Amino acid sequence: MRRFFAILGSLFFLLIAPGTVAGFVPWWISGWHIRAPLLHFPPFRWLGVLLIVAGVPVLLDSFARFALHGLGTPAPVFPTRHLVVSGLYRYVRNPMYLAVGAVILGQGLLLGNVRLLEYGVFVCVAFHLFVVLYEEPVLHRSFGAEYEHFRGHVPRWVPRWSAWQGRERSPLE
Repeated sequence: MRRFFAILGSLFFLLIAPGTVAGFVPWWISGWHIRAPLLHFPPFRWLGVLLIVAGVPVLLDSFARFALHGLGTPAPVFPTRHLVVSGLYRYVRNPMYLAVGAVILGQGLLLGNVRLLEYGVFVCVAFHLFVVLYEEPVLHRSFGAEYEHFRGHVPRWVPRWSAWQGRERSPLE
C-alpha cells in the first residue's frame, strides 16, 4: 500500500513542482517562441535540445527511484522511508535538481531566450541553497551515518566518473 501512495504522490509532485518550475514558468517567460540563436550561433540550439533530451529521462528516473526504492516522494510532506542511493544517485547526489536545471537551460538555449537562461541560473542557485540549508541537514537527521557515508563518497553536483559501489544493487538496476 505504501508503494502505491509513493507512486501516486510522486506523480502528483512531479506535475506540481518540476511541472511548474521547468514547464509552466518557462512557458510563461518565453511563450515557447523561438528567437534568433544566442550570439547568432545555431549550435546553441542543438546543445539546448541535448540538455532537454538528457534531463527529462533523468528526472523521470529519479522520481521512479524515490517511489519504488525509497518508498516515498521527493516532497518533504511524504519523504522516502529509505535513502535512495541507486541508479544515477551512485554518480551524483542530486540528479533530479541537475535534470530540472538542464531542462530549463536547454529551453533557454533552444529558444534563444536570455530571460529564460537567467531564470535557469536563478533556479540552480535556489536549488543549491535549498540543498545546503535544508535538504542535507534533514537527510543527516533522518538517515544519520548511512547518509554521511553516502555523502562522503558521492559528490553533490559534479558526477563521479564511475558508480559508487557502497551498497548492494537495488532491484531497479
